[in-house]
Amino acid sequence: MNAINREDVDEHPPPVLAASSTMTDAELVRGIRNGQGACFEIVMRRYNQRLFRAARAIVRDDDEAEDVLQQAYVNAYLHLDQFEQRAQFSTWLTRIVIHEALGRARKAGRMQQLDDASGENSMMDRVRSPERDPEEQVYRGELAALVERAVTNLPDTFRGVFMLREVEGLSTEETAECLGLNEATVKTRLHRARLLLRRELTTDVGPSASMAFQFKGHRCDRLVRAVAARLAGLGLIIEQPGA
Repeated sequence: MNAINREDVDEHPPPVLAASSTMTDAELVRGIRNGQGACFEIVMRRYNQRLFRAARAIVRDDDEAEDVLQQAYVNAYLHLDQFEQRAQFSTWLTRIVIHEALGRARKAGRMQQLDDASGENSMMDRVRSPERDPEEQVYRGELAALVERAVTNLPDTFRGVFMLREVEGLSTEETAECLGLNEATVKTRLHRARLLLRRELTTDVGPSASMAFQFKGHRCDRLVRAVAARLAGLGLIIEQPGA
């Protein structure tokens, strides 16, 4: 494998492989292990939005969630040999992201210590008078912006479950595996989260949730470049597509 040129990393993100849409995660993992750095780019582009949403549910800040992703991808690359294929690769990545995000949240003292009742009351108080940002509403659409604020203000107990199930669309089984919960708990927490949000945003929240917390386009490109640069800075060599 050839080292990435830092200038190229910053200014010219390499194109993903033409066959990326048909490659399975197992094929991509084999490719990465065989020194095909382009396969790692495909993985990032495939899962950036899901992992961003998982991190954002915990740290509640876009920039910090992006930082979490960068570190989580570096950790995943460094410890790829620990992936034993007993779980889906996407689940393994999500766990790494959640672990990193929880560590940061705990270090910053931001994890809420709320029981179900107090959490519900606190969340509703905050959502009733959100700080309106007209530019954000124009950019994302008013409903998506409202959903983002409401989900951000959910108690920690419910927010991660809602983000993975409703926003990202994972199954109950996948969500339980990612968060280390049993499926019954996931269902209960999702139900409570929906009730909290429905009171404020009506039943349209569910179908509209997928519009929120987008991580595509230039944001995705920027993250891919940043992770590649960090890996190169650590002395790890990644092959550019076609090299």
